[in-house]
Amino acid sequence: MDKPLISVGTLASLAYGMIRKIADDGKNPDDFLYCPMIDARRMEVYTALYDHKLMEVKKVDAEIITENSFADWFQKGKKIIFIGDGALKCKPLLSGNSGAVFTEEEFMPSATYMAGLAEEKFQKSEFEDIAYFEPFYLKDFIPGIPKVKGLKPDPDKK
Repeated sequence: MDKPLISVGTLASLAYGMIRKIADDGKNPDDFLYCPMIDARRMEVYTALYDHKLMEVKKVDAEIITENSFADWFQKGKKIIFIGDGALKCKPLLSGNSGAVFTEEEFMPSATYMAGLAEEKFQKSEFEDIAYFEPFYLKDFIPGIPKVKGLKPDPDKK
């Protein structure tokens, strides 16, 4: 079909959406760092840290969140906006920091945020090589035994 492939990371998309929302609300986006978080079960999240220009200042990683997470950034006097479903579960641990900011409403991934980043990449002709592109996953998928009745593997089938 000869169509270009554009990749947009979910964490960058979340940060972009919040940067736009902050600007639309009349606040200065460069007053904050942006920390999108996706719940990865237990107290682990997939996260990164971006500045107002969407430059990655802390690389994408899977982290177990504690009260001391991001302490070095808070000590530098930075305000960090935490967003995403991972931020909601980490709020009790991080809200004791004066620089931690949490949105009142749930802020989730949306194609609306991704579209702006995709448009920028399209204008710059930043396309992926279809033959070699692989989605970026932090962890390998390890299937477990389903807990829903009726979805258990049949022991007679090999």
